[in-house]
Amino acid sequence: MSKKTVNEVRALLATIDNLTDPRLAELAADGRKGVQAALQQHQRRVERQQAARQAFRQRFHYERQLWQNGCRYVAGMDEVGRGPLAGPVVTCAVILGPDFDLIGVTDSKQLTRHEREQLYLRIVDEAVEVSIAVNDREAIDRLNIYAATQDAMMRAVRNLNHRPDHLIVDAVPLPFDYPQTTLIKGDQKSISVAAASIVAKEYRDHLMRDYDRVYPGYGFAENMGYGTKAHLAGLARLGACPIHRRSFSPVPKYL
Repeated sequence: MSKKTVNEVRALLATIDNLTDPRLAELAADGRKGVQAALQQHQRRVERQQAARQAFRQRFHYERQLWQNGCRYVAGMDEVGRGPLAGPVVTCAVILGPDFDLIGVTDSKQLTRHEREQLYLRIVDEAVEVSIAVNDREAIDRLNIYAATQDAMMRAVRNLNHRPDHLIVDAVPLPFDYPQTTLIKGDQKSISVAAASIVAKEYRDHLMRDYDRVYPGYGFAENMGYGTKAHLAGLARLGACPIHRRSFSPVPKYL
């Protein structure tokens, strides 16, 4: 090991994913500062990876319990877009298999846009099934946002080809005959719900960026329809556009 350059040591450490490899003990005896710094970086990286894997296993708790109780298909459910002044509410149901291993899947709000985009593609590719349902501004104003969210969630379930044996739902209990577990902050407690939150958010964000080109001036590509300062300034300057929710204050002032 002492014959390796510091760069070669770094390249070697990049291939080691544990803290018990016997080569680490040999490197620990190397007095070069560059080697010791590389070892410390390696230890921090492996500890982060181990913590992420442990957190991932914990967030699979509900799914594993349901599978062990005989539920073959467990659908995690989440929604995005209950709070904005404009745009649709998007809901998603995701069925995962026991071999699903994307440890980066967590609450979509904790991820960067790039991380969400990459995970979105892999979730859609690796899940047993993904179903999305949308309720637009008209449905939200007609039903109210809570009922519109429930309606879209139930359509997402009914559109699944695999009938779920159990649902894990984030915060919104659904009034129909499917066994379900409702979790507060479910996207932080269940991998299936977290996967649904990522897919729903990515889907809605892409819609809002499209709407920004159709209805410029409100900043939809940045604020996703939420009532930011720039969005409210656009409302005051341009009035409400067709995707603004008439039942949400202060939109009625600008009709």
